[in-house]
Amino acid sequence: MTETLTIPRPDDWHLHLRDGAMLQAVLPETARHFGRAIIMPNLVPPVVTGDQAAAYRDRILAALPEGMAFEPLMTLYLTEDTDPEDVAAAHASGLVKAVKLYPAGATTNSASGVRDFEKVRPVLEKMAEIGLPLCTHGEVTDHDIDIFDREAVFIDRVLDPIRKSTPGLRVVMEHITTKNAADYVASQDKDLGATITTHHLIINRNHILVGGIKPHYYCLPVAKREEHRLALRAAATSGDKRYFLGTDSAPHTDPNKESACGCAGCFTATNTMSLLAHVFEEEGALDKLAGFASEHGPAFYGLPVSGGSLTLSKGDAPVKFPEKIESGDGPVTVFDPGFDVYWRAE
Repeated sequence: MTETLTIPRPDDWHLHLRDGAMLQAVLPETARHFGRAIIMPNLVPPVVTGDQAAAYRDRILAALPEGMAFEPLMTLYLTEDTDPEDVAAAHASGLVKAVKLYPAGATTNSASGVRDFEKVRPVLEKMAEIGLPLCTHGEVTDHDIDIFDREAVFIDRVLDPIRKSTPGLRVVMEHITTKNAADYVASQDKDLGATITTHHLIINRNHILVGGIKPHYYCLPVAKREEHRLALRAAATSGDKRYFLGTDSAPHTDPNKESACGCAGCFTATNTMSLLAHVFEEEGALDKLAGFASEHGPAFYGLPVSGGSLTLSKGDAPVKFPEKIESGDGPVTVFDPGFDVYWRAE
């Protein structure tokens, strides 16, 4: 017996495409199912200005295979030298949909991020004025803060003070990983949303560490205790419009993941929609999947729902996903949930 579910074509509100050969390899994996994606700007060097964002957008579109429809939604990397007027101009042109805040040193290619938040206050005030969202990597980087506590401390020390001092600033808490973050979003009545990744709905920190280190489950923010994973599941499947899909699909070659100092990131673009159907079915919330994957994100960003649709079909045999995607830089391992999945996305 085959079950089917058709939803509006989903969007990914947090995506890493990299550049060059890696971009060529991974872009089709997203464009196959997603209409649009918020593109992360943490290249080397980072995408800081409107001109750089336009050039990156052109490279993405040039890499798109013929016959595929996909719209990259560009972001700027916030630095202490970011020009508020350049941000405003890039937004006014329709090119840039958000600005990304990385605390310096928080994750991959974040060395150019913010250390002194007072230095970016003029940019944040301009963004509040023009309605441009701020996307946050929500972790502090203080060496005395345990890595499993960095998200909760960020909310108290950085995020809440920024929001209180900048009325009207619209904020997306990206890839939340804790009950603390889910509860904070639920406690706010406006100007705040949160993305939740596919892998944080599936793995907790035991999956990374028990029975040997699993480098392809290592990501930042790192997966937390089971109670937090369950809180994320409850938020994602609740139907609350403040939560929406941002995969944080982050390709790294196998040698860079399986090394003495492995890179952080899970590559989920290939199988995210099948995995989400599995998760939402487990939670008895298949009727909420369209909201989470297709509707809540556009509503927060003030955009229409993507055109077209995606059909998910559940069959009797498990879907065989590719184990790896080959790129000119090397192989990239596709996220393995550790269980059979019967939902196919077409």
